[in-house]
Amino acid sequence: MRRLSIILITLATLMVALPALGEYPWHVLPPTPALPQSKQTGFAPVNGLRLWYAIFGRGEPVVMVHGGLASANYWGLQVRALQTHCMVIVLDSRGHGRSSSGPFSYDLMSSDVVGLMDYLHIRRAALVGWSDGAIIGLDIAIHHPDRLTKLFAFAANSNPSGVKDTSESSVFVTFIRRASDEYQKLSPTPKQFDTFRAAIEHMWATEPHFTDDQLRHIKVPTWIVDADHDEAIERANTDQMASVIPGAGELILPDASHFAFLQDPVQFNEMLLHFLFGG
Repeated sequence: MRRLSIILITLATLMVALPALGEYPWHVLPPTPALPQSKQTGFAPVNGLRLWYAIFGRGEPVVMVHGGLASANYWGLQVRALQTHCMVIVLDSRGHGRSSSGPFSYDLMSSDVVGLMDYLHIRRAALVGWSDGAIIGLDIAIHHPDRLTKLFAFAANSNPSGVKDTSESSVFVTFIRRASDEYQKLSPTPKQFDTFRAAIEHMWATEPHFTDDQLRHIKVPTWIVDADHDEAIERANTDQMASVIPGAGELILPDASHFAFLQDPVQFNEMLLHFLFGG
């Protein structure tokens, strides 16, 4: 199996500048970026919901699915890197960001992504997912394999045992506080963050449950990606998924955490562009 974990960039070539206070990059949660100007935004009627989406650039479609408690805004730096190469579609998952809410499960959220693709008349697309978005990508690869061309799954877990306790992580404490503020600004139900958070945390505690047999039947070209200081994902679970999915690459990004796409966007985007367009 092609093991991209070999690509551990040396400090000499990476030369990450530490913040002024001397913190390591993985101890810092950079600001949430803004999305660039889009060519089209709207609300898609999918599964009885109103799913917010935006489209950037033109060419082959790439769908980007964010993590739990976040929104599509978190992909702002990646959209800027990709939009000159392809058509990028971002969405706010059900109950997140600007989208309306409903029951939560990874199967339902996967169905939402497929429904949005149907609404936009996109038969097949590459999918880039972070955390819950990566789990959604794996769910689609298992249950709707004909809809994906490639899957870049960053910081996914295949079962609840693959999740660490993040309650003592200062980065996650900061993220949840920020997520609450952003929810109040974006959501059509701005006063329901606590209820929303409880529902998402219940999903994290009880899902997903991808079996090795299901993972072995994934045929779409896949990279299983994580960071060497991920606060939320057990490395053993990352390694297991990469070892089971046929032909999968495993990439471990150095000196970054669950928020590597914000902490080191140059490195993250370089690897993402290589996966999507590097052959």
